[in-house]
Amino acid sequence: MTIFGVLSLGALLYDTIGSAFTWAAVEEREVRGRVQPNVVQTWSLWEGIYNRDELQRLTAENYPEAEFRFFSWVNINFLTNFPSRFPELSGFRSPLIGSLMVIGITALLSFPIGTGAAIFLEEYGTKGWISRIIETNIANLAGVPSIIYGLLGLTIFVRGAGGLTGGQTVLAGAFTMTLLSLPIIIVAARESIRAVPPSQRQAALALGATRWETTYSHVLPSALPGILTGTILAMSRAIGETAPLITIGALTYVAFDPSGARDIFTVMPIQIFNWVTLPQATFHNLASAGIVVLLSILLTMNGIAIVIRRKTERTW
Repeated sequence: MTIFGVLSLGALLYDTIGSAFTWAAVEEREVRGRVQPNVVQTWSLWEGIYNRDELQRLTAENYPEAEFRFFSWVNINFLTNFPSRFPELSGFRSPLIGSLMVIGITALLSFPIGTGAAIFLEEYGTKGWISRIIETNIANLAGVPSIIYGLLGLTIFVRGAGGLTGGQTVLAGAFTMTLLSLPIIIVAARESIRAVPPSQRQAALALGATRWETTYSHVLPSALPGILTGTILAMSRAIGETAPLITIGALTYVAFDPSGARDIFTVMPIQIFNWVTLPQATFHNLASAGIVVLLSILLTMNGIAIVIRRKTERTW
């Protein structure tokens, strides 16, 4: 990463954290028969740290019934509540569950298909011109803009196979994300399989193992850490994608959990985008809280990939 990239990421984190964890003037109001906090004014975390006395004075002057206090938008209610027109009651539950469902189905589909394709190309496919064309196309597909996969998903899975997927559903989104993830997984799996020394294969064949037994019992276990790492990184990319899912018709507001793979859904990036477009400043705080949750998931997935790689990698 370049110095410019580091500075840009630092500025983004500075602004996001400052907006997700704020100082606020908070009143109490009754909503749906319960007393709930009502945030009437917010200041960033950094403003509250540097100018706390001044902000307390402004709160006392402008909002005499409000309490000036630290207010975290990332909390248990944010993770368990559905989106709402009241920012203080709004949550991230339905987009979080929608994202996990889409990525879960995507992983179940793309891991075996991508691994199988890599095994065939490396261990069984001939090295003729057809194989070279396939290899070139797979490498090129890994760099195709994600909106193209969204258009393919809309044409194939929403309109063409709507009877199977149910239209603009979790299943159609997962199939679309599978198309996006497969080239990345295939490339990573092929590199891992290629890294296994030929001596491993030759030793197994010399002892009487068949070609499939050699692949299944010797090559695949040695290459599995790299394949898993590539799969996790592909899922990390997919969980942050917005364009393909908007293209196939994912909703911007869903106030319930998807009941199954053939139900409508939304995902975290779309919900964050929806909050950013709203005029109230408190919804922008919610968007920052959503970014914090999404970044936490991404960092966790990448951390798991690094741990798997370091714990299981071999030096041949």
